[in-house]
Amino acid sequence: MRLALFNTTAFRLSVGYTLLVTFAVGVTLGSAYLLTESLITDEVDLIIDSELKSLEERFARNGVPGVTDEINLRIDSWGRIGAVYMLADANFEPISGNVAHWPFDGMPTEAWPEFDIATIEPGRRAVHPVRAAVRTLPDGNLLLVGTDISQGRRFAEKFRFATLAGIGLSTLVAALAGFWFSYRLARRVGEVTRTCQRILAGESGRRLPVAGANDEFDALAASVNRVLDRLEEQAGTLRATFDSTAHDLRAPLQRLRARMDALLLSSQPLEPAVRDSIEAALREVDHLQRTLATLLQIALAESGTALASPAAVDVGELAAELVELFEPVAGAQGLTLDCRQESRAVVQGNRQLLAQLLTNLIENGLKYVPAGGRIEVVVRRIADRVSLIVSDNGPGIAAADRARAGQPFVRFGSGAKPEGSGLGLSLAAAIARLHRGRLALESNEPGLRVVVELPA
Repeated sequence: MRLALFNTTAFRLSVGYTLLVTFAVGVTLGSAYLLTESLITDEVDLIIDSELKSLEERFARNGVPGVTDEINLRIDSWGRIGAVYMLADANFEPISGNVAHWPFDGMPTEAWPEFDIATIEPGRRAVHPVRAAVRTLPDGNLLLVGTDISQGRRFAEKFRFATLAGIGLSTLVAALAGFWFSYRLARRVGEVTRTCQRILAGESGRRLPVAGANDEFDALAASVNRVLDRLEEQAGTLRATFDSTAHDLRAPLQRLRARMDALLLSSQPLEPAVRDSIEAALREVDHLQRTLATLLQIALAESGTALASPAAVDVGELAAELVELFEPVAGAQGLTLDCRQESRAVVQGNRQLLAQLLTNLIENGLKYVPAGGRIEVVVRRIADRVSLIVSDNGPGIAAADRARAGQPFVRFGSGAKPEGSGLGLSLAAAIARLHRGRLALESNEPGLRVVVELPA
C-alpha cells in the first residue's frame, strides 16, 4: 500500500506543492533576514560615519589637540556603548584612544573593515567584533572610529535560526498536509479501482462508492453508476433475447435431427449418396447443437450470477481424473499427457463447470499439438490462490494474438484439426471469471501456457 501511495499522481502533486511552499517561505523569510541584516549594518555605518565627520570637523577647528580632547571625552565604558576611537600617526603608532595598537596590517583596503578586540570583563576574557572606518586627516594622521557589533551579530544569528526553523516547520506542515491529502485521495481512488476490478471479475451488481461529500468524486461515481445500471439493463435484455432465441432453436434442431434419424432407420433402403448426405447433415446438426450449448454456458457464466450452492472442489484430484480420462486419446495421437499436483488445492466452486474448463484446455492441446508433443497439467497453491496450469510444446499463439484468443469464434494456426468452433478458451475464461478468478495465456517457449488462478 505504501509503495502504491508513493507512485500516485496525488503524492507527486503533494511533493510538488511542498517544494513550492518551501521555496515561497524560504524566499519570504530569507528576504526578510537579508533586509534586516542590511538595515542593521546600514545603521551601524551611519553612526560611524557621523562620528567621523564630527571628529574631522573638530580637527579642522582645533587640530590634533582638539581631536584628542574630543576622543577622551567620548571614550566611555566598553560595556555600555562599545565605541572604539583611535588617533594614530602615519606610522600607525597610537596618539590617543581606547585601542592599544593599530588593529590592521597597514592601511585597510575595505571601506568598512572589521576586526576583533579583546576585553577584560567580570569573570572572563571576551573577544568582541568591531566594525570600523578609517579616515586620513590633512596632516597625515589616521583617525579610526568603530563600534561593537556583537549584539547585532547575536540578533542576526537568532534571526537566522528563526528563519531556518520557520522554513523547516513550514516544510514539515506542508509535507504532512500533502501526505494526508494524497492518502485520502489515493484511498478514494483505490476504492473505485477495487470496485471496478470486482465488476470486471463478474460482480456486475457492484457500484462505485459514494462518500456523501458532494464533491467531484461523488459526481463521477454517481455518473458511472448510472452508466453501469444502463449497461446492466441492456445486457439483461440482450441476455434474455439470446436465451430465448437459443431455447427456441433447440426444439427445431432436435426435431430436424429426429427426422433425419428416422430416415436413416426407415425400412426402405436409401441410396448411398442420399445416406451420405443425411449423415453429413446429422454431423452438422450435432456441431450446431454443441455450439449452441456452449454459447448458453458462456452466457450463463458471463451473466454475473453467483454460483448456485458452491462446494469444496479438490482441483488436483479433478485434474488427475480428467488426465487419466484423456490419456488414451493422447496416446492414440502420439502425445504425452501428464498431471502433477505440487500441493493440495481446494476451491469453492462448481465441480462440473471446473471440469468443463479443464476439459476445454486439454482438448485445445490435443487439437493443436502435433504428434510427439507433450501436454502437462500442473496444480499448485500459492498463498490464497490456486493455480491450474496447462502447458504444451506445440505451435503456441503469437503474443500479439493472445488478447483475442479468449474471444468467441477466434481460432489460430493452420495446423488445427477441423472440428471445433473457437469457443473453448472463451468458455474456460468465462468459467474462471464466474469463480472470481482469471485466465491468462503465456508463452511456454515453445508452445502455449494457460494459467488459471482461482481463490483458494
